[in-house]
Amino acid sequence: MRIYKAAGFAWTSDIAGAAIFAWGLASALEARLAGGTMAVMASGCALMMLGGLLRLASQVGAQVLGFDEGRLLAQARRAELFPRLLALAGPSGPALGATATLGIDHIAAEQARAARFDPVRQSATSAPLLVAAIVALQSWVAALILLATLIPFVIGMIFAGGAARQAADRQMAAITALSALYVDRIRHLPIIRHFAAEDRIARAAGRAAQDVAARTIAVLRAAFISSAVLEFFAALSVALVAVYCGFSLLGLLPFPAIEVLNYRSALFVLVLAPEFYLPMRRLAAAYHEKQLGEAAEKALADLPQPSQRPARAASVLLRGVIVEWPGHRIGPVSLELGAQGLVCITGPTGSGKTSLLAAIAGQVAPSKGAIATLPAEAIAWAGQVPLLLPTTLGDNLRLGKPEADDAAVTVAVSAVGLDALVARRAEGLNTAIDHHGAWLSGGERRRLGLARALIADRALLLADEPTADLDSASAERIIALLTSEARQRAIIVATHDERLVAAADTVIAL
Repeated sequence: MRIYKAAGFAWTSDIAGAAIFAWGLASALEARLAGGTMAVMASGCALMMLGGLLRLASQVGAQVLGFDEGRLLAQARRAELFPRLLALAGPSGPALGATATLGIDHIAAEQARAARFDPVRQSATSAPLLVAAIVALQSWVAALILLATLIPFVIGMIFAGGAARQAADRQMAAITALSALYVDRIRHLPIIRHFAAEDRIARAAGRAAQDVAARTIAVLRAAFISSAVLEFFAALSVALVAVYCGFSLLGLLPFPAIEVLNYRSALFVLVLAPEFYLPMRRLAAAYHEKQLGEAAEKALADLPQPSQRPARAASVLLRGVIVEWPGHRIGPVSLELGAQGLVCITGPTGSGKTSLLAAIAGQVAPSKGAIATLPAEAIAWAGQVPLLLPTTLGDNLRLGKPEADDAAVTVAVSAVGLDALVARRAEGLNTAIDHHGAWLSGGERRRLGLARALIADRALLLADEPTADLDSASAERIIALLTSEARQRAIIVATHDERLVAAADTVIAL
């Protein structure tokens, strides 16, 4: 049994507690009005307490089980979706802000639907019928009244629900677009300020935010309509049952009585009648999660398929590889690199050196040609702007190989020329660092990334401009290091540095 079904059963068992409570209340009041004994009144009060405790246990259990269902679903979705999002690249992939929304907000929306809506939907399909069946034990006419109001209610909810789903789809798309817009504009804020385009960009962002607000209002409007339909029929059903029970007890029915109600039966039916629409109320309260969850599921299903990963091989092999972007073309490039050797990719700025490295790493699919390379776990990457986490310097160096000991870290730090930097810090490798690397220069950040790649000890090392931002002596040291490492592993470097190009075994000019 899936967890949400167990949670739905817990919500449904709440009806049993309500029935016990209603019977205890009706029995206690009948005994009080009829001059019954204290024992009868006490038994009624005991039933009320038992019913209340059962309802409490049912509701707490349903909430806990629903939360577990949502948590497990979110874990499974992240495991499935994150590699897929990371594999999307190029014009067909979503923007960075949209990717964050898809991977975080959309999964959270699906989690909320699984935790709140799915269990109450499971309960709403059976709990009203269970209430009607229990009511029928005392008054089958009242049960028919409840069931009769259910038919037009379902029809009304179908119409309201269709409009709500369309509004939720539009809202989710607008939120994704707004996230992509904000992230893109923040990333390019220096360029925006350089061209004095702040006002125009602010107006565009304001229009996008207003669009999200309008679509959110549309979703809420649909939710309010659904709630109004629900409350109308809930009030109508209780009112009709109350009129029938009251007229039946008073003998004022406009037609011959077809059943006999006593005070306890009538009061039991009246107390239990509101429970008929209680599962529907819970469903309406969670309906917004259902709308957003389904919209998120649809958006994730519409994601483009990730680029085909390069074939795994024991070496690097490129045959007529062409990488095309809108208005730009790289290649064709052919390359064969064995277990050792240094390859330099050179060319003017914007010629596509980094993109070709990304294609070799499997992050970009070639438009034409074939790539066979090592598996991702055998590739180390030293980029121009290495990822830094807000932790210690040592932890950042060990990102590619957390189990690396201090000796291996010290050797790599010395090899790239960062030993003096570490020595100047009182805490050494335990020095705190933020995600900007605030106290590191550009060249030091690059060398940190290269040291991390060396510590990872992978068969293939990809490095992007490893000697940029370095003085001549430091650059010569890095060139000597790469030349030495190329005798042990395959190294492919994108560079402008003519000294590094001269030391390469193979040169690819773009």
